[in-house]
Amino acid sequence: MVPGTLVPWWAIEAMSGSPNGSAATSLPWTACCNSSSHCWAYALPVPGVVWVVSLPVQVAMYATGPLGPAAAVGSAVWLVGMAFEATGDWQLTRFRADPANRGRVMKRGLWRYTRHPNYFGDVCVWWGLFLIACDHWIGLFTVVSPLLMTHLLVNVTGKALLERQMSRTRGQAYADYVARTSGFFPLPPRRR
Repeated sequence: MVPGTLVPWWAIEAMSGSPNGSAATSLPWTACCNSSSHCWAYALPVPGVVWVVSLPVQVAMYATGPLGPAAAVGSAVWLVGMAFEATGDWQLTRFRADPANRGRVMKRGLWRYTRHPNYFGDVCVWWGLFLIACDHWIGLFTVVSPLLMTHLLVNVTGKALLERQMSRTRGQAYADYVARTSGFFPLPPRRR
């Protein structure tokens, strides 16, 4: 919760032109913030979002007794998600490290089956945590957490922003990739 509380001040510093905040100027809200006073509208909700997103963890940490079936399924979903996220990030890092791939579209490994294996994995992690919390009936009320994270990653930040940027910078190569590859859920490539 503390890092989520500090983010608004970090964002304001970044928008105010401070040399310490220059790395933050690439964050999604920077396009909407043209002055430090205007940034408060975007940065202020962050602690609340962090609290809502962490609800399953807050509930699950008070669970007692052995893990039940929901927690077992949740653990498996979490593990699949973590594997997708870590593998997708690792594959992309290796792809970007090769100068021959500059300006090209990554379409090997997990990226052959989904345009966003790392975001798909992240969503699975949050749904897994929710299922773990559901080992107790009160965990059902934390469904807002994975719903919010799925919405943010698919429609607001991750996927939506990256798709626009890739369409702009990779042109027809990315359009061809989009025509063949699932936008989120891993599926076999479509034939043209």
